[in-house]
Amino acid sequence: MTTTLVIPGPIADEITAATHNPLESAGVLLARRVETGKDVRLLSRALHWVPSSAYTERSQYHMLIGSEGYVGALGAAETDRAIPIWFHTHPGDGAVPIPSKYDRQVDRDISDLFQLRSGSAFYATLIASPQSDGFIFTGEITPEGGQAVPIDRVWSVGERWRLLQNFTRDTTAPATIFDRNVRAFGPDIQHVLGDLRVAIVGAGGTGSAVAEQLVRLGVRHLLLVDSDILSASNVTRVFGSTPREVGQPKVDVLRAHLMRIAPDLICSTIQGMVTVQSVAQALRSSDIVFGCTDDNAGRLVLSRLATFLLTPVIDVGVLLSSDSAGVLIGIDGRVTTLTPGAACLVCRNRVDMARAAAEMRTPEERQRLADEGYAPALGQVEPAVVAFTTAVAAAAVNELLDRLIGYGPPERPNETLLRLHEREISTNSAAPRPRHYCDMAQGKWGAGDEEPFLGQLWGAE
Repeated sequence: MTTTLVIPGPIADEITAATHNPLESAGVLLARRVETGKDVRLLSRALHWVPSSAYTERSQYHMLIGSEGYVGALGAAETDRAIPIWFHTHPGDGAVPIPSKYDRQVDRDISDLFQLRSGSAFYATLIASPQSDGFIFTGEITPEGGQAVPIDRVWSVGERWRLLQNFTRDTTAPATIFDRNVRAFGPDIQHVLGDLRVAIVGAGGTGSAVAEQLVRLGVRHLLLVDSDILSASNVTRVFGSTPREVGQPKVDVLRAHLMRIAPDLICSTIQGMVTVQSVAQALRSSDIVFGCTDDNAGRLVLSRLATFLLTPVIDVGVLLSSDSAGVLIGIDGRVTTLTPGAACLVCRNRVDMARAAAEMRTPEERQRLADEGYAPALGQVEPAVVAFTTAVAAAAVNELLDRLIGYGPPERPNETLLRLHEREISTNSAAPRPRHYCDMAQGKWGAGDEEPFLGQLWGAE
């Protein structure tokens, strides 16, 4: 089982700044625990720093803190139903975040108090030290009456995305097949790609193109979600498909193709719709989700992941337009990146709410409402061409690479628009609407498994 601590950008920036303070700093990080069966995710909610007045001694190598420095944070953890993580820094050039004998004694002294005052069944620690443009860490989480297990990974999701491994973990050189990748962006990023947990919702023309590029880049943990079977017309753009697979689930066709490319790929599939709660819950173990679905109801669900689960979503759309004579006049692509602090798809008006509501209904309800004039028509077959779906998929993968590597401008836009028919690309950024769920002030960042899941109502499965 892997334990991942997910930290939104503002909190990660605070931690990074603290590691560069020449004096040791401490605080209590509040995180909600989400267990998915195969791993655990700790979703950071807030960081309460120990006030300067609570330090009785403080230097680069040592600190003493009165209980008034952290008891208030334990009360906040109880109110928020969060785990309090005792956090402190080991600052200085060449410092390492390895717990000292003194650190271990502090853990023994305060662990019971932390659990008692917070009402949590866990005691957790995090130590960070400075590194060029970020930090390195070690951490543990201990269940009441149980043995400590390491916090294996920190997934930081802000302007940049950083996947950090516990400092004590050994790494090996990337496989030689990735030599050209390593020459481009170095071995560390190659390791990150190999360890990322990626989900792709939609295994059609865009989703299959995203999947193939990710696997060839070195992604080795993949979840494919799609409810459809492969049709004859899908073969013209779904990567890995041939006429002989027509009638098979798209996720099975794509998985078989990807496994031929990378036999060491760990690839799970779900033949279902993300508008079903159990399917949406399966995305909780993902570090990042690519939204390659063409339905509005699915986009409504995916739009909430960046807020409630702190899971970045790269949502992809392609629209081909024709004139009255059927001549192609518009080839538009969209790559919208959803992270904590960015506007969701609803705030951006990227979801047709009337169509989404209709898509959530049963076929009988849809037909009845359509007959009565209350629902938009559904089920039209939209035009699609492999050259265009692949081009937009490549732009989506580029967004992931830029967020990991940082070769783009420091203030990254959260949407890219491609007008292929005009050979133009533009970008923009949008912030959440005040009081909408994606607004940080609403307290939904990292809500986790809070009921109702993702803050929305679900139909019967």
